[in-house]
Amino acid sequence: MKRVDVAIVGGGPAGTSAARAAAEQGVDALLVEKGVPRADREELGPDSTDAAGMLDYWVDIMDIPFEEIPDHVVLRELDRTEFFGPNEACVMESTGIESSYDGFGFTFHRARMDDWLRDRAERAGAEYRVGVGVTDVETDLTGSPTHTLHLSDGEEIETEYLVLADGPQRQVTMRVLDRFSPDDRRISEVVAPNEANHIAYQEYREFPEDLFDPSSLKFWWGVMPGETAYPWVFPNDGNVARVGLTMPIGMSLEDVDDPEDYDLLRPEDDALPRPAEYIERLLEREYGDEYDLSDFPLVEDRGKSEGTETYPISSTRPIDSPTAANVAVAGGAMGTTSAFHEGGYHVAVRTGKIAGELAGKGQLSGYNDRWKDAIGEEITRNVTFADIVADYGPDDWDRTFSMASDILADERGSGLLKYKLSSGLTGAKLVTKYKTTKRKFRKGKYVQFEESEYTV
Repeated sequence: MKRVDVAIVGGGPAGTSAARAAAEQGVDALLVEKGVPRADREELGPDSTDAAGMLDYWVDIMDIPFEEIPDHVVLRELDRTEFFGPNEACVMESTGIESSYDGFGFTFHRARMDDWLRDRAERAGAEYRVGVGVTDVETDLTGSPTHTLHLSDGEEIETEYLVLADGPQRQVTMRVLDRFSPDDRRISEVVAPNEANHIAYQEYREFPEDLFDPSSLKFWWGVMPGETAYPWVFPNDGNVARVGLTMPIGMSLEDVDDPEDYDLLRPEDDALPRPAEYIERLLEREYGDEYDLSDFPLVEDRGKSEGTETYPISSTRPIDSPTAANVAVAGGAMGTTSAFHEGGYHVAVRTGKIAGELAGKGQLSGYNDRWKDAIGEEITRNVTFADIVADYGPDDWDRTFSMASDILADERGSGLLKYKLSSGLTGAKLVTKYKTTKRKFRKGKYVQFEESEYTV
């Protein structure tokens, strides 16, 4: 049986960051990634599907200087985000949060970023094994906890420390943590993917040159039903943009109040549109007066398959890890990523790095405190904002879609709101609502399964 000091399940940003950090402590670190094929990657790798945008202060949360990221990873440097409601619009040109990155943000090639993080981990001495899955994990709690990973090829790996970074599907994470959770509150019920995730879909489309905007992220709120359901356009290289959306899993038309209020629904719909249909309707809504769909062709050598990709996004609040069992959960598996703002790469990298470092030092007991210190403010922003808008309809978005700029600016008090909508709703009122809601999540109360609840 192969024995290592630290084993990591999952080869995405959290897993590779954990592997690198552990290896830098001088221990044997092994990462296991089952691997998926992609049209834009020659070899198997992690499920590298994401809208893949990075805001300025997220670079500091990620804790990787922008200068270290290779040029071929960065696609476009950005100067703003545009928010569109059904009838109102707002432009945010600054997050209002101090950062080391001198700019608004950038888009990046997710698969290339993942592969670069893998290379960093391997250069640090970690072993990255792809093409084999983890079928089960046995834990021995007699004495110092140890774990035996059963791999799909029949091999067994014994490790003292285990980092679970298998993304929002959490298949291995749930099996492991269920054994440490009480019978009446299983982790697999708390973070069940079919309830705790959103589904995201995006297409790589080439835009007419006069429409392509290389410097802006665009989001539409209140044009399709569902909590934190929205379409987006992100600029890539050339005139290619990713046009996508996120929506709840399992939602039906019968769940929608006032479907006639949503611009991307039609009176003749007898069911919610498929994601691809939503995208076509968005393009028609925005550009249909002068262009038709043939002017936005799919770029079939991009993405996961023929220019398209579907993937899960965590839309739950985070969980603690059972560190007494020498187990840490990082990234999307622990629920740090957010369907609300389509961002999670930065917190995945940071939590993975913390988990790997502490496991490599044999000090994993401090993990839950360390990740809260590092990303707690970011998580609080996300869950507060999501809580405020959970029941919003189109009219609410028209009045308050600029709330994002309030929240990002609020912590530093820099220009609480640059924008005043025609409704007369001012930034001060929005910030008051934000602060009131935020109090519910102070001192880590955004955690939905605490370390003390595990039966270790």
